[in-house]
Amino acid sequence: MFHGKKVVVVMPAYNAEKTLLATYTEVMEQGIVDLVVLVDDASSDRTAALARSLPHTLVHAHERNTGYGGNQKTCYRLALEQGADIVVMVHPDYQYTPKLLPAMVALVASGLYDCVLGSRILGGRALAGGMPLYKYLANRGLTLVQNLLMGAKLSEYHTGYRAFSRELLLRIPWRHNSDDFVFDAQMLAQALWLGTIIGEISCPASYFPDASSINFSRSVIYGLGCLRTALAYRLARWGRLSSPLFPPNV
Repeated sequence: MFHGKKVVVVMPAYNAEKTLLATYTEVMEQGIVDLVVLVDDASSDRTAALARSLPHTLVHAHERNTGYGGNQKTCYRLALEQGADIVVMVHPDYQYTPKLLPAMVALVASGLYDCVLGSRILGGRALAGGMPLYKYLANRGLTLVQNLLMGAKLSEYHTGYRAFSRELLLRIPWRHNSDDFVFDAQMLAQALWLGTIIGEISCPASYFPDASSINFSRSVIYGLGCLRTALAYRLARWGRLSSPLFPPNV
């Protein structure tokens, strides 16, 4: 609990056996998390079995791989069903430090923000933390275009470290989103569509062999999806496009 609000951490997991325990331990050390919801996306290792041995953890295992977005859909559905007031996505690959949980949760619990991002760009430490140069440049370029098309001023759209209020998750039509990686971009576009002011805090970047990462070709597909999402947002704002991702009259 944090100031009377139930805090649930969701972990979309795929072959995270090697890093899950370290991530989980640091999450629980923060002393504010009531429940961890881990959704295993048909891993080939012992991710689900290990998760089931952890206290205060609800485990759901997909029989087939549904994709990163499909995994998150199950995560958010289960978190809401468990009565979460604040939901934070923490990747179980230990790329994002759970030590930032109290700060992110506090910003949501205070009512200042309904969405808070852990930004690897704020603070200027992304490259020093091991982010590949091509990913850094792509991140900066995509973020620039997304900000221009959606009228925002975020430092990055591509972090997987996100906190949401229950109220915002109930309003965002995320069930219509892609089951692939572009789900993340769609979620933030939808939050902006609803007029949400998104907060950001600086998050150290951490890249190492066991951290999950998509390859170059998947990165290109993701980047194109981000651009399509931002363009669809702008066209919907102009009344030139009808999309279930951006419902009118909200």
